[in-house]
Amino acid sequence: MIPASTSGTHGFMASKFWHIRRCSLFDHLDPSQWELLERGARLKSFAARECVYLPSDASRNVYFLHEGRIRLSSATPDGKLAILGFIEPGEVFGELALVDTGSRDERAESVTRSTVVMLSGESLADLMEKTASLTIRINRMMGLRRKRVERRLRGMLFRSNRERLTMLLVDLVEQYGIDDPDGIRITIRLSHQDLASLIGATRESVSYLLGDLQAEGIIRYGRQWIVVRDKCRLETETDQPRTNKKLNGCE
Repeated sequence: MIPASTSGTHGFMASKFWHIRRCSLFDHLDPSQWELLERGARLKSFAARECVYLPSDASRNVYFLHEGRIRLSSATPDGKLAILGFIEPGEVFGELALVDTGSRDERAESVTRSTVVMLSGESLADLMEKTASLTIRINRMMGLRRKRVERRLRGMLFRSNRERLTMLLVDLVEQYGIDDPDGIRITIRLSHQDLASLIGATRESVSYLLGDLQAEGIIRYGRQWIVVRDKCRLETETDQPRTNKKLNGCE
């Protein structure tokens, strides 16, 4: 890897890509493959609440989030906003540009000031054709993300608010959970409104349900943090099979 201090184009590219090399989607690439990936890539910053892309935009790029947070959402047939998920640093999004260069289906918006690396979908697709292991990793990530979104949206139709919330919490434990002296801490910071938007409920009902789960000893929570004290009891709230896999394999 070329040091970030190297002058000229190579130093500039290295300064953009040192953090991407921590992502296990790409950590197996050789220097020539890295060169192909870097073609057409650029770094871009977004202010809080600024659109990264809209549903009407063409799918040309795949994005790697360096810092900040991105919210993915889509409009429902009745005009409401459905939150599809949040992207945290180290995660890839906009990956459908690899299979469909038409218009985007969802909206991506920065929640806080964010910096992304925009990767050319064409260059990444070319690299996938030459690197079977990369194709497998990206297809697995896309499949897991789609499965989780579809499962949550399907649950919104047939389950109670409590069941939707517990399903979401189990998913968040699998994706963002770390060991805590009192159980498993969910590291992603979500407000009660964020949780409500993710399950199609009101903020007030989510606050009430979190209070119930805390009173029952299943969780502890505070301002934008949740610790799951009893994961087994949480999982009994739903009969959905778990995946036990991260969405993107990034550290």
